[in-house]
Amino acid sequence: MTLHERLEEEFRKAFHNEDIVLKDGTTAADIEGWDSVGHVNLMFAIEQVFGVQFTGNELAEFKNVGELKK
Repeated sequence: MTLHERLEEEFRKAFHNEDIVLKDGTTAADIEGWDSVGHVNLMFAIEQVFGVQFTGNELAEFKNVGELKK
């Protein structure tokens, strides 16, 4: 499974929507429920799945999925 596919899977779980299809330009405005709380929950899930840890500033700086993947 690619990084993109794994992220897409986590987005689908976090937002309870199996129809989510991510693109690098996907932003919070493109996904229903991706508000500040949804963002924090998504980041915690990604930290667990990928074994990474984000700083507070990193959480606020991701503008789209492409930036998150980098």
